Amino acid sequence: QVQLVESGGGLVQAGGSLRLSCAASRSIDSINAMGWYRQAPGKQRKLVAAITSGGSTNYADSVKGRFTISGDNAKNTVYLQMNSLKPEDTAVYYCNALEYCTGYGCPAGYLEVWGQGTMLTVSS
Repeated sequence: QVQLVESGGGLVQAGGSLRLSCAASRSIDSINAMGWYRQAPGKQRKLVAAITSGGSTNYADSVKGRFTISGDNAKNTVYLQMNSLKPEDTAVYYCNALEYCTGYGCPAGYLEVWGQGTMLTVSS
């Protein structure tokens, strides 16, 4: 079972940039999709960006044009480059891995693994 560790969070000023990293315990090219989610205080956890093993990407409307998700297979790491940060980007950011599966051990058709989260605070 893959393990994920996020890093790179911190405190930045509005308009600044930061890159989050998600290091996986094994090769990410065998994982169907990986993504970044965020959860602000009192809010639901929402998808920020996702990338498939084939390189396709998907972004939440709120971050399109500002955030970029990418993967480095050699380093078993997925990144989230965040530019033009806004105070509303403040949240705990979680890395996620998704693997499609079948059988009794996979009733939803997929399995998800989550990292521990890394905090981003954007000051105005």
